[in-house]
Amino acid sequence: MSDNTQPHDRVNHDLEEASPALFRLLSPLGRRSVFPPGIPFQAAEARGKAFNGTIGQITDGHGGAVALPCLASGLSGLGSSGPLGETAANRAVLYSPVEGIPELRRLWGERQRRLMPAGRAGEVASTLPQVVDGLTHGLSVLADLFAGEGRAVVVAEPFWGNYRQTFTVRNGAPLVAAPAYRDGAFHAGAWAEALATLPAGEPAVVILNFPSNPGGYSPTLEERDALVASLLEAADERDLLAICDDAYAGLVFDDAVPRESIFWELAGRHPRLVPVKVDGATKELSFFGGRVGFLTWPFEAGSPAAQAMESKVKFLLRATVGSPVAPSQVLVLQALADPGLEDEVETVRRLLAGRVEVLREALAACDPDILTPLPFNSGCFALVALAAAGKGGAGGVPDPEALRRHLLEHEDTGLIAIRPRFVRIAHCSVDADDLPELVRRLERGAREVVAAG
Repeated sequence: MSDNTQPHDRVNHDLEEASPALFRLLSPLGRRSVFPPGIPFQAAEARGKAFNGTIGQITDGHGGAVALPCLASGLSGLGSSGPLGETAANRAVLYSPVEGIPELRRLWGERQRRLMPAGRAGEVASTLPQVVDGLTHGLSVLADLFAGEGRAVVVAEPFWGNYRQTFTVRNGAPLVAAPAYRDGAFHAGAWAEALATLPAGEPAVVILNFPSNPGGYSPTLEERDALVASLLEAADERDLLAICDDAYAGLVFDDAVPRESIFWELAGRHPRLVPVKVDGATKELSFFGGRVGFLTWPFEAGSPAAQAMESKVKFLLRATVGSPVAPSQVLVLQALADPGLEDEVETVRRLLAGRVEVLREALAACDPDILTPLPFNSGCFALVALAAAGKGGAGGVPDPEALRRHLLEHEDTGLIAIRPRFVRIAHCSVDADDLPELVRRLERGAREVVAAG
């Protein structure tokens, strides 16, 4: 291309050559988004120089932070044994690079690949994970890049309500939903069925959230194979971006269910199907307030496609949050370098596995004409269908919002209502010993709402 080409034209040209489908999937904002040669760009080029007067952060004149003692005292526990050594507290106070702290990106990427399916190791390319301010922020960035007026976003319902805020309310993209369950079982064909309702050849976005919220479900190996096959077939007809929302990655409680992200099963499988992995420390490391998430693409690190997508994501970070939060990144980096990390993660998984066993037993004892639990095997939730009136014959299915209010007012119990007929139990926040009583109150409340209706 000529030297007079604008930066976004060069980046888009590189992306279009490397991944034509991903380029075609970009929204108008996505095509305009390119990290500009502004202050962060110029400051990065000056890093390590003898005199660096580029960036507007107060230092001691030699690159060290001038931290207020009352703040620095709270960071003293970072110590010097982690990968950042004596500079950890300093790095926590100063601006993070817009793309994230390099050591954190490297260690998170290494962990991702350790946890990928053994059969795909060495076969699948992936970029260096790029830091975002939590998974919701990562989803919002993807919505800006790929969603917009008229761009269908396919989800299986019931789905996490924030998808509607992120993709539809903010960006105008219509959600196209298909039931995730059929006859009380997971329906692997839901996404393909929804895609089949769209105009032929129209690009689309699909969201794959496993373990799921609100369902608390991950597909079995056979179900996953069927889902992957259906998406590959759909990609014969249209460009697809598959957003792999891996918020609850690893929290799987049945041995027969794969723990690995479906991202690795989709990456490199079809030129018109491009997956992107959204994950982070929130649930994987039980660091809910840290807001450290990552975006990973199925391209070789440093390749033209990888550089193009990093530039676009950096533009959106710079334009919205400036740069990712540094103290949280330093803490996650310290954890990733700890040799006992995976044992500690497993302890949390086993804690939730115990609660799932108790909850399954309690729900199994419920009257199926009142409550019908949908299958759950992973994540933090269980979904219960209100089935009383539908089976008992009198009236319609009780309104879950009416039941939620009833539980608050009469049973001292809080659950989440999901219309038209579901209630979500977050077993992750309830002691195992309390779950049977919670279920008893839920069943009693449902009976009372049905009787009153």
